[in-house]
Amino acid sequence: MATKYSELSAAAMRAAMVDSQLRTSDVIDPAIVAAMGAVPREAHVPAQLASVAYIDRAIALGGDRMLNPPLVTGRMLVAADIQPGQKVLLIGGATGYVARLLAMLGAKVHAVEESPELIAVARTATADTDIRWIEGPLTAGAPDAAPFDRIIVDGAIEQLPDTLVGQLARRGRLVAARRDGTVTRLVQGIKTDGTLALRPFADMDVALLPGFAAPRGFRF
Repeated sequence: MATKYSELSAAAMRAAMVDSQLRTSDVIDPAIVAAMGAVPREAHVPAQLASVAYIDRAIALGGDRMLNPPLVTGRMLVAADIQPGQKVLLIGGATGYVARLLAMLGAKVHAVEESPELIAVARTATADTDIRWIEGPLTAGAPDAAPFDRIIVDGAIEQLPDTLVGQLARRGRLVAARRDGTVTRLVQGIKTDGTLALRPFADMDVALLPGFAAPRGFRF
């Protein structure tokens, strides 16, 4: 049954999200929990979906883009191990939710988004932050601002372009999700000697990010 949405109910839903979705699944880092308990997801989804902004499933943003479930975001942030002052590249900034979380964690955020509609929402929703928005192909990253201490690819991909690996600093960390048939796994890796080996750490339902399809016959 539909109920009237309010800031009070949003705060209650954020608290419930933290307690039932995050804390029960090893997302207990105090800084991440505090950020996810404060940032209003409802500001980053279509207005008609504000009342379901905290469900444990992906939310359609329009076109073929989705906002990942809170747990996916939480697990990615834990794996990224963001430290204040680090320069972070976010691929697939969408409507700005993850970018704002990264900013709250003290990162210097560069967010790439190729959808004019989504980046317009993001710029408005994050206007009070120092997030740098780059409108362009997700696979291109932000070479002019590289290297980055952290790269987060906010969605499931089949292939990681060399262009993004090249923008990661030495000993930098990258977090993404790998689509392998019908299974999607969160992956992470640290760049060593110019190479990046990604290792899975959790099977999760992650929304597919367009533009990262592998050629036929390719194996990640």
